[in-house]
Amino acid sequence: MKKLAIYGGAPCRDTTKNPWPKWPVWGQEEEVALIEVLHSGVWSYNGPKETEFNRLFAEYTGVKHAICTVNGTITLQIALEALGIGVGDEVIVPGLTWQATAATVIDVNATPILVDVSEDTWCIDPKEIEKAITPKTKAIIPVHLYGAFADMDAVMAIAKKHNLYVIEDCAHKHGGEWNGKKAGSIGDIGSFSYQLSKHLTAGEGGSVTTNNSELADKLDALRNCGRRPEAATLEGVDKGAGDYGDDDGNFIQSGNLRITEFQAAILIEGLKRLPAQNANRDANGEYLNALLSEIPGVSAIARDKRETKKAYFNFAFRYHKNDFKGLSIEKFRSALEAELGIVVDASYEPLNNCSLYVPHTKPSRHKLNDAYWKAIDPKRFSLPVCERIFQEESVCMHHKLLMGTKADMDLVALAIEKIYTHAEELMD
Repeated sequence: MKKLAIYGGAPCRDTTKNPWPKWPVWGQEEEVALIEVLHSGVWSYNGPKETEFNRLFAEYTGVKHAICTVNGTITLQIALEALGIGVGDEVIVPGLTWQATAATVIDVNATPILVDVSEDTWCIDPKEIEKAITPKTKAIIPVHLYGAFADMDAVMAIAKKHNLYVIEDCAHKHGGEWNGKKAGSIGDIGSFSYQLSKHLTAGEGGSVTTNNSELADKLDALRNCGRRPEAATLEGVDKGAGDYGDDDGNFIQSGNLRITEFQAAILIEGLKRLPAQNANRDANGEYLNALLSEIPGVSAIARDKRETKKAYFNFAFRYHKNDFKGLSIEKFRSALEAELGIVVDASYEPLNNCSLYVPHTKPSRHKLNDAYWKAIDPKRFSLPVCERIFQEESVCMHHKLLMGTKADMDLVALAIEKIYTHAEELMD
């Protein structure tokens, strides 16, 4: 008789009777706030909710400025534009990330340089950054991926040595801390996403963060049709035309990249919940990783001692098929999904062979010349660690998995042990 749920056995978790925590989380507070916006008649454009959230998120992140915009793709694009990065420039990007991290570099006519990641954290490998630097390099975009933090000490040291900008991709790291500093406060600009799956969400949306008032002025204009901040009171900002103003220094070329007051209202309430949610996910993640250390064939993503506060997007771990009698990772993920009643995925696809990162499908936009066309071909990059993680090792589950109790974590470990014990059922 088959034991595994994928073949009709009893699952470790019956989600019809014992569902996982729901995501997104909302309550009466959001209802009241949304009705307030509805009746106010101020539904967008620098309204009181957006202004309040910008202030609260800046305080929470430990920066001088936080500016909302439509999503976490645009945040990266306007960060690059504000830093003056464009034609002829190179930007170093990890090969294991959501496609937007590299695509936005192409959108400003610069060249993304894909480098490999560290196998223990899945974040950008500082040694590979050093190898990729050329006279054309202008910036590094480290991505804090899933539950891990990029080595920001090494990244910032490299950036200082070579006079490079750093844009932190914090789409997975709202509230995480490195040496006591929040993600998004370490580099020149931080980029956040509020897309539905993220652990701070309004369905869609994003923020840029910075301590540089001049950059904040440019970022604010870029998300607001090119208008300079109307109050024009940012300290230390030269209001001359420069590269970004007209003759009067008032406008730059851009478009409408603003969020709505409804989104801001939801974000204000979500931010109130975030610290407690992060703490719960961290406690459960630490407990579950300890359980995984006792099970053959699986291992935790490394947690650096300098990561002083954890923020999980998904919960991820590494799979080693040799300990599972050679069982393919695809079959392992399917079996685990059946046992737990929750989606079990691979990591992001490596960008050198990613179905969504295909710049050569847009020649009318990106074929500036033959040399640039060749430079933006992702297949020219070798990313062996990224490829091994995606093809052989990665197991990823939504962070709602970590929002329950330690008893829930026990079930995850039990499911993995069950598959280990009965792996031969999956070998046919």
